[in-house]
Amino acid sequence: MSEERLPCAILGASGYIGQHFARLLADHPWFEPTALISTERSEGKTLGDLWQLAEAPPESLAGQRLVARSASELARDGVAVAFSALPSGTARSLETELVRRGVSVFSNAADHRMDRRVPLLVPEVNADHLGLLRGRRRSRAVLVTNPNCSTTGLVLALAPIWSEVSPRSVHVATYQSLSGAGYPGVPSLAITDNVVPFIRDEEEKIRSESSRILGRRESDAIVPSPVPILAHCVRVATREGHLEAVTVEASRKVDPERLLAAWNSFDPLRGLGLPTAPSPPVILRSEPDRPQPLRDRWEGQPPRARGMAAAVGRVRWDPPFLRFFVLSHNAVRGGAGASVLNAELALARSVLPRAGGS
Repeated sequence: MSEERLPCAILGASGYIGQHFARLLADHPWFEPTALISTERSEGKTLGDLWQLAEAPPESLAGQRLVARSASELARDGVAVAFSALPSGTARSLETELVRRGVSVFSNAADHRMDRRVPLLVPEVNADHLGLLRGRRRSRAVLVTNPNCSTTGLVLALAPIWSEVSPRSVHVATYQSLSGAGYPGVPSLAITDNVVPFIRDEEEKIRSESSRILGRRESDAIVPSPVPILAHCVRVATREGHLEAVTVEASRKVDPERLLAAWNSFDPLRGLGLPTAPSPPVILRSEPDRPQPLRDRWEGQPPRARGMAAAVGRVRWDPPFLRFFVLSHNAVRGGAGASVLNAELALARSVLPRAGGS
């Protein structure tokens, strides 16, 4: 990969996911954050003024001031890539305009996830879906999305064993952390001494997005998986890390040892040199009480990939049902880190143009 870093912008840089983008991109070997984009309300403040994460702000960006910029201004300034932490429901128009003006967008927002020609990508699971971009002019900007934070952990756990179990159905109950609601998030009096069994649109996203990711690409279209995916989604009072209880109804006899071997050997990005790719992307826990958000949400090696691996544990085979838990970091693997890894894969596969333009 070239030593020249691509200039990039972070859209929604003052928010929870935007700050994780800043943390991951501050010293990234391939991308250089040159613009931190915010609303006019936050314009002029520094990233350090608005920092909310437990981790310290990166020194190289802490003093950088947030700016409000239009798509045309970003393209004119030579930004090649925009990483979008914009709120779902408001991202579509700006992301579309950026791509039209030659700035590639890697988005965490839901607005474009189900668009027919936009890859909804988890690189270890469906890297071939980048083929949806085939046929465009090579110099044209791209738009790539990552899925909902709970969907990401689910498909990472399912992908290694999918062909072994040939599922008839998948049932999942999620225990989702407070940070998944962003800031200011869930009011303290609503969650203290409580569990909230409703997260708007979450169950629908898990069903539709998982089916698309686990589906097959046929030329320029995705045929979703026909396997029913049924979800219950619950908000719990943990800070970070989404825990999911998964039950897979298998259509064939399963050898438990083959399942464990499939998870342990799963590492499809090995050797590609992607800086944020965890190796391995699934960590199998043998302890009877793992995974746990407090202990396992930062799984992932090398150090740059910290928080990018999913932890799988409590695996039980009760024919015809396979049951297990999976845990992933909602803001890293399910948020900013997912978009960064998508951009790395696109650049490594020469899908991502190296410069923006008006």
